[in-house]
Amino acid sequence: MTSTEKERRDAMLDRVLARGAQALDTNESHVDDASQFDLAERAALKRVAGLSTELEDITEVEYRQVRLEKVVLAGLWNTTQADAENSIRELAALAETAGSEVLDAIIQRRETPDPGTYLGKGKAAELAEIVASVGADTVIIDSELAPSQRRGLEDVIKVKVVDRVALILDIFAQHAKSREGKAQVELAQLEYLLPRLRGWGESLSRQAGGRVAGGAGIGSRGPGETKIELDRRRIRARMSKLRRQITAMAPSRDTKRKNRARNHIPSVAIVGYTNAGKSSLLNQLTDAEVMVQNALFATLDPTVRQSRTADGITFTYTDTVGFVRNLPHQLVEAFRSTLEEASDSDLLLHIVDASHPDPHGQIHAVREVLKDVETGDIPELLVFNKADIADEAVITGLHAEYPEARFVSAVTKEGVGELVETIESMLPSPNIEVTVLIPYERGDLVSKIYALGMVEHEEHGAGGTSMQAKVPAELAAELADFRRPDLVIGE
Repeated sequence: MTSTEKERRDAMLDRVLARGAQALDTNESHVDDASQFDLAERAALKRVAGLSTELEDITEVEYRQVRLEKVVLAGLWNTTQADAENSIRELAALAETAGSEVLDAIIQRRETPDPGTYLGKGKAAELAEIVASVGADTVIIDSELAPSQRRGLEDVIKVKVVDRVALILDIFAQHAKSREGKAQVELAQLEYLLPRLRGWGESLSRQAGGRVAGGAGIGSRGPGETKIELDRRRIRARMSKLRRQITAMAPSRDTKRKNRARNHIPSVAIVGYTNAGKSSLLNQLTDAEVMVQNALFATLDPTVRQSRTADGITFTYTDTVGFVRNLPHQLVEAFRSTLEEASDSDLLLHIVDASHPDPHGQIHAVREVLKDVETGDIPELLVFNKADIADEAVITGLHAEYPEARFVSAVTKEGVGELVETIESMLPSPNIEVTVLIPYERGDLVSKIYALGMVEHEEHGAGGTSMQAKVPAELAAELADFRRPDLVIGE
């Protein structure tokens, strides 16, 4: 390697590590008292630096928990170098979130991955030299590897190789808290593991009876099913059980959604890239006291909080799981029940990190995932968060490109008031005018009108409460027996 190439690689690594450190600096976290216990629990388990995880038998890779310590990153680029470096920076942040230390990184210009070693024979050998020189335990590839590519790369590098999908699954496994979240993550991990199984020796795998060639013959017949087939069958059985469990948990969330729909409560789903500040913004909008951590995938379980418009109409905010480039399809499928919170909403609040090097890439990645849960007919409001630390030139460019978007800071509360007004204006509003006389014994109807409609005038008389209001169609039908169009109220 020439000195020029080494200087270029070192400069790129500096940018990678600077981005990773910035993304994971927990000193800037803003938390409320109610969420400090969650943060303390998450920080209670720390990996010990300096302990090697290098495997003597690399065939054990698929059966061990992904424990990353000293890692080297590697990726390909076939579009622009800027996109490749943004992707490798994000991979560095993901690796540090999983609990590892990034030592070095390389990117290679290549149109298509090598079918044998992903990087190609020469680059794989160069990567092996880097791994040996820095004493790394693991190599993380910035893409999903085919089983044959990972085996080929491990044969050359002689340490564990983990791809981007396995890394993200490991982070989800660390952060899942609820019973449903843990089941969803386990299902995604098993779906990823199933095509990557390897045999573990000769146990129950002898099926060559009757042939002398190759050392087989009498006494070599097995029971007819290899060990790897037994493993696959057990995994499929476990996956079926997990799918049944997740399906059994779905009615609880469905019931809550149906209750909100039956009561005509509008819903705002907060979606966006991981670490864009969705939970921080939810706390500002509703005083939700959701755990906030400056880390990737800090929030996995959806959080629903109630709010009211200035006109007194009740609606809800739902904080969903964050997205990332190349989000594993196993996770999209496993978290489909969670993502349905977005598909059943009345408004998508799409949060984007304005300080990120590639906000357009964030927007594209989120919209690609949302296509899978059929949210195309739901209104979307783009919100660029972290405007207080974003470059002014970038903000100006985003203003010009997305004139309808809102720019806020969940930390300084800049633009939050304007955002609330915009959200309220985009919510479905009651549109049927009614004049009713509600008997005093039907105070529940008065409460419904205030919660779901817009009261224009109200008077109290001997016969009950006279009200003139705008209400949804379903509530108007419920009030049919009490309508009094002849009443004159407010004069």
